[in-house]
Amino acid sequence: MKKVWFVLAMIVILALAGVAFWLFKGLQEQKQTVQEMQELAELDKQEMENEYERFTLQYSEMMTQINNDSIVVQLTREQLRTQQLLEELKNVKATNAREIARLKKELATVREVLKAYVRQVDSLNQVNIALRDENTHIKSALEQSNREKAGLQNEKASLSEKVAIAAQLDATNIVMQPLNKRGKAAKKMKDCKKIMVNFTITKNVTAENGNRAIYVRIQTPSGMVLTNGGTINYEDRTIEYSMKKNIEYTGEEIAVSTYWNVAEFLDGGDYLISIFADGNMIGSKTFSFK
Repeated sequence: MKKVWFVLAMIVILALAGVAFWLFKGLQEQKQTVQEMQELAELDKQEMENEYERFTLQYSEMMTQINNDSIVVQLTREQLRTQQLLEELKNVKATNAREIARLKKELATVREVLKAYVRQVDSLNQVNIALRDENTHIKSALEQSNREKAGLQNEKASLSEKVAIAAQLDATNIVMQPLNKRGKAAKKMKDCKKIMVNFTITKNVTAENGNRAIYVRIQTPSGMVLTNGGTINYEDRTIEYSMKKNIEYTGEEIAVSTYWNVAEFLDGGDYLISIFADGNMIGSKTFSFK
């Protein structure tokens, strides 16, 4: 009988040991599963944090790529919201399934909002690139136009100068003749009582018709100008003249004669005759007399 009870006792002990073993094994497996789930939750949380931080940096990068103040304000607002959600995620435990799920949903919203802004910024940048290209083209065209305008102005100025030169009167066939008291040619300057200066204003169809004042300047061998005090402007200075003759110019050739009454002693030598009209010297010639 004792033997039977012993056998029964051993069977019960072995059964309890088996149950305890399986319970212990089950607990170990459950513990390992819980640990693995926690590790997965931590990894999932870390990935979310990384994505939030990446989105924050993307907002900063976009703000450096655009000059639109209104868009920059919107991007700043969304960046601050993303940073706030990141701080909330860092402060929540990975095991807080409800908060993790909420922040994951917020992350998805942030992702979509960011994508929309990326498309908007890219579109604005493309527009800006097109505007810059157009501005460069317009600037280049304007510079070319200014160069052409400057060229035309220079050409016009050159043509105007040529026309002005072409329109100037021209005195030729200049003759200086000393006259004695009888009005005859004086052989020596000491016998000269009057100086006659004759010349021809040539034909010029481009010159303006009308009354013209012609000035004759006689410069003696000593450099003195025979003058009664009359002056004219020539090359930004005032010079004395000897005789003045008003003519009616019609564009055709015209002969002009002028006379100077000698009241001073004249030496022999080289006399320079210069003729002026409209502020220009239109002819000159040197004559030698004894």
